[in-house]
Amino acid sequence: MKKCFSVEEGRVLHGLVEDASGDIVVRLDRSGFIIHASENAAELGIDLSSLLLMPHIADLADADHAAEVARHVAQVFAGECSGGHGVWIEFPLCTRQEEHDDGQDPALPCPVAAPQRWYAFSLRLVEPNDGGSDHDAGALGLLRSVQQKHALEGEINARALTDPLTGLANRHAFLASLRRSLTEGSEQVVAVLAVDSLRAVFMQYGQRTADEILWGFAKFLETMTAAAEDRRFELAQLDGDRFAILLPDMNVRQARVWVQDVLKTFAGLTVASARRAPELTASAGLARVELTVDWTMRQAELGLVMARAGGGMQIGVCNQPARAVGDGMAVTRAMEQAVERAKWQVDQRRA
Repeated sequence: MKKCFSVEEGRVLHGLVEDASGDIVVRLDRSGFIIHASENAAELGIDLSSLLLMPHIADLADADHAAEVARHVAQVFAGECSGGHGVWIEFPLCTRQEEHDDGQDPALPCPVAAPQRWYAFSLRLVEPNDGGSDHDAGALGLLRSVQQKHALEGEINARALTDPLTGLANRHAFLASLRRSLTEGSEQVVAVLAVDSLRAVFMQYGQRTADEILWGFAKFLETMTAAAEDRRFELAQLDGDRFAILLPDMNVRQARVWVQDVLKTFAGLTVASARRAPELTASAGLARVELTVDWTMRQAELGLVMARAGGGMQIGVCNQPARAVGDGMAVTRAMEQAVERAKWQVDQRRA
């Protein structure tokens, strides 16, 4: 194994690591196989010094990204993309197993279910020395950990899909899940639930008390949905005081029975022990998952309105199409016509 770098390699190496302290440096041959690596390559989870055959740089990448890494390296060697400063490709490492019961070399990486560690990879060509052969040519690469960046991106994405008060999935996450459910074809129901008279509680006791009630109701719904171990219920907070539950493999009659039990249980748990304490109940609206996401949610929301209009502590089901629902294409055509008329009026004034 080669232990030193040529003058040309030294210049390339200096350009790679002048501001990259702690990064991993690797030298590749013309085929993309690792010839040499800096000592801190142990951070990758493999022991290169113990291998008889050195791995290809793409072997370090997760199986879903290996082909992309190999293609990038081939393009650099073919001169199809520059390996200069600023050209990076990011990929997660192929994780290694702690135990190898199958006799596989433990020094080699292998795919398992484990947290991914992300690295960015930059590659620069090294031309052969004067009078040297193509065997001396290759490339120097730099592996830089970008795990913190990806962890931050994951946290940002998670926060964008989570309600900050209750920690439940928010409307965007629930609608995305509901959209996927529409393609399954199985019978499903959406339930929209809300605490009755929460606005009155807010006016009398303040925002802090209202938030505590919402948080408590959210945890109660989490417990009720988790208790149904044989079903995969999905719970989310839509906004304000309204929560939604996707009930798979249920018809409206079955969903009504389950939700009725939820409402009665909640009312029983929140019976006021003091005269001045608010008595809390909840109401719900049900709708079959059908047609579109907007249609399903609108029917469930109308069911909740009907339940609350009946005095609360009820379940409403809206089965009739609303007169206000119009043809989306007709609305689009009307808007286009309005724009055309406005343009015509402007042209007439100018004339």
